[in-house]
Amino acid sequence: MLETAGGDPGAPPRVFARFVLLATGVVDRLPDLDGVEAAIRAAKVRMCPICDAYEAIDQAIAVLGEGDLGAREAAFLTTYSQRVTLLHLGDPATLTDRQALDDHGVEVLPITLGDLAVGREAVKVGRGGAAQRSFDCLYLALGCEMQSRLALACGAAHDADGNLLVSAHQETSIAGLYAAGDVVRGLNQIAVASAEAAIAATDIHRRLRALTQ
Repeated sequence: MLETAGGDPGAPPRVFARFVLLATGVVDRLPDLDGVEAAIRAAKVRMCPICDAYEAIDQAIAVLGEGDLGAREAAFLTTYSQRVTLLHLGDPATLTDRQALDDHGVEVLPITLGDLAVGREAVKVGRGGAAQRSFDCLYLALGCEMQSRLALACGAAHDADGNLLVSAHQETSIAGLYAAGDVVRGLNQIAVASAEAAIAATDIHRRLRALTQ
């Protein structure tokens, strides 16, 4: 049911429903670099090694990150190539397990964003008069902005990263409010989101039928 607030035609509409399924997802954090979106379209800058790292097998791979998130992604990518470099932003002390990087053969190169240039042909790093380093592709490990603000404003339970906590049927801690996909957990995959949506929709359908019987 759709109605305007207080009967005012100029007010935003309000929707009333017995059940709501949120699939609001996440937004990837992009570095403030010229040409980054064009480089993403050209597959020189990539977002998800689980999705497409097979396309980078044996390439010179760079990972842009800060802290252990970038370290974990760099270590993961060594299953596809032995030439993986972590381009680390910020305080080196945020890398809590340098030994693990050494064990995986990951080179750590401290940089600033000003040292990095991305294009449709290559990814390059260099500062001042220093020789440039060139990479075949760059993976971003800068995290995501969780689009869970609506649910959080309603008081839904969540973890420290803002992922909504759900039951086996995808229901949040708020009765009747369901969530599926990237807004629920960190494995941001279409297949996972589709399956969770199917689980939620099936439970909602079952409960709606019970209300009409």
